[in-house]
Amino acid sequence: MEHTVTTAGQPRLKTNLDTDFIKLAAIISMTIDHVGSVFFPQYPAFRWIGRIAFPLFSYCLTVGMLYTRDIRKYLFRLGAFALISQPFWILAFNGDDILGNLFNLNIFFTLVVSLAAAWGFKEKKWWLFAAGLILLNLINFDYAMTGLILILIFYLCRNKPWLGAVIYTLTYLPALNGYMEDPLALKVAGHAVGFEIFALLALPFIYIHTNTGIKISKWFFYIYYPAHLFVIWLLQLIL
Repeated sequence: MEHTVTTAGQPRLKTNLDTDFIKLAAIISMTIDHVGSVFFPQYPAFRWIGRIAFPLFSYCLTVGMLYTRDIRKYLFRLGAFALISQPFWILAFNGDDILGNLFNLNIFFTLVVSLAAAWGFKEKKWWLFAAGLILLNLINFDYAMTGLILILIFYLCRNKPWLGAVIYTLTYLPALNGYMEDPLALKVAGHAVGFEIFALLALPFIYIHTNTGIKISKWFFYIYYPAHLFVIWLLQLIL
């Protein structure tokens, strides 16, 4: 079955468009990552699983950029939930130093700036693309430039999935040379592999077509992020 969505007869994406399924996989992976980070830091497997989440979110934003009816509303929603989530993000991960982490920004900020910059690239609004680049390099965003790089890979290779998969893989291959001192690295026979390598596990979700039929309200995915951070904070207080 052909999954390519078309607009005016022209194919725009030949990768997996089962985005609710992909988003669900992303939030499950993210939740495992965050639970492991806070409650089980001695077990790096939680963080390895978590490497799947960010590429999947970045891919879904690429799909959104191509198919949303109003990119400005899309960016506004992302920005609003970035602001809403920030205090919960600080409490969940840096509750002992709230003031020191006010400008240590959560992943929603990374995604909104990355998406805005990528849209500027797509529409040849070079001032917006440049502004996004500058912000991502000057401000302490979670994942920094990675989101923009991934969105551009997915967008530029939207009609050549094999090329996108190759470039995506090459992006993470440097992680094969990790550091033994890194507690999150995978150690095999005296060699360390950086935990970023596990982002390659996102490849099947993006490049293998699925048709699960899963349909979830878009608001669930927005609300889930601050909500799960709030629960993590509460559990820390209780435990």
